Amino acid sequence: MDVINPVFRHHHHHRRYSVITLHQPPLLLHHKPTFISPKKWIFSPISCSSSTSPPPELGSDTAESCVNLGLTLFSKGRVKDALVQFDIALTLNPNPIEAQAALYNKACCHAYRGEGKKAADCLRTALKDYNLKFGTILNDPDLASFRITPEFKELQEEARLGGEDVGYGFRRDLKLISEVQAPFRGVRKFFYVAFTAAAGISLFFTIPRLFLAIQGGEGAPDVLATAQNFAINIGGIVVFVALFIWDNKKEEEQLAQISRNETLSRLPLRLSTNRVVELVQLRDTARPVILAGKKETVSLAIQKAERFRTDLLNRGVILVPVIWGEKDSLVEKKGFGGPKKAASSLPSVGEDFETRAQSITEKTKLKSEIRFKAEVVSPREWERWIKEQQKSEGVTPGEDVYIILRLDGRVRRSGRGLPDWNQIVKELPPMEALLSKLER
Repeated sequence: MDVINPVFRHHHHHRRYSVITLHQPPLLLHHKPTFISPKKWIFSPISCSSSTSPPPELGSDTAESCVNLGLTLFSKGRVKDALVQFDIALTLNPNPIEAQAALYNKACCHAYRGEGKKAADCLRTALKDYNLKFGTILNDPDLASFRITPEFKELQEEARLGGEDVGYGFRRDLKLISEVQAPFRGVRKFFYVAFTAAAGISLFFTIPRLFLAIQGGEGAPDVLATAQNFAINIGGIVVFVALFIWDNKKEEEQLAQISRNETLSRLPLRLSTNRVVELVQLRDTARPVILAGKKETVSLAIQKAERFRTDLLNRGVILVPVIWGEKDSLVEKKGFGGPKKAASSLPSVGEDFETRAQSITEKTKLKSEIRFKAEVVSPREWERWIKEQQKSEGVTPGEDVYIILRLDGRVRRSGRGLPDWNQIVKELPPMEALLSKLER
């Protein structure tokens, strides 16, 4: 069934977009009808406005009109009125597409208001009943503030396990990624089942023969040979069942790691321009190295990295210090896009040359320092993710650790204590090397 993706809002451009697919009546974003042609996507922008206007009329008689009125109100900052319209839309016998859009945008309103539990409840219903893709929740900038809440973590874990409350869509997506990373697991499990069944059938016929052998008499089978066959069948069943359980456990661990990687990719960082981005936006361009621990340990690790600054920069390394117990920075509710820091002015021509050269050197060094490091925006969420990763690897949560990420955003390796920067320089290929291109 073709589905309309809920509305995606992009605050950096102050625009709001509705994505509409074929075979369903479009949710109109203007007073004039929108016509769609086969197999095309329609993007209908509405400019946001901070101006106030009279309260909306509540006489809309269709779910579609209520959803679009709610979108208009949200774009003007009237979140409470938008919520009213989305609630009304859900009472007007909406079709699945309209219900999904109403629930999803209602969740975005709750996220904007900091109501994590209400947002999670709306998304849970949309996932279960209206085929909402979990990837939409992961990618929408308007839900960035929601993705750093405990409610999102709970919802993501439910979606990973699958069930009646949230459906099985996200689990299916994770299993597809898992199959790409471990392509022969399905083949192995098939043979485990086949060999277990064969051993079980053989055991079914061996048990009566063993009784006959024990009873003895003329024509009775050999006791020793029959007992050996019995033992082999039992052993085979035990081994293959154990292997099947072990492979299932490994698969669940892999699914959990893939889910953790997705959570990691959505954690926010503040860059040199003072713009806050999610870690996923650094994929293919940087290798983040997370330094987590006490302030003294992290500071020492950064000092030691200074000796290898040039080599590390050539390998795309960006340091991400996470200090245990650090307080959260403020994050805007409407996503992570912040204003860029104004560039410092260069010294004028009339200044002394040595003074100007010294000033330019300091500015260049500062710029390089900022480019070499990034600041975590939500330390508690970073700390939570790191401690979950420590548990999965058998490390005591709260130990000083470092985690090196690949260019594609996955965990490359991790270790306790201070990183060996010399070894890391030898291990990581330069950004222009072939191995780095293959890692993307």
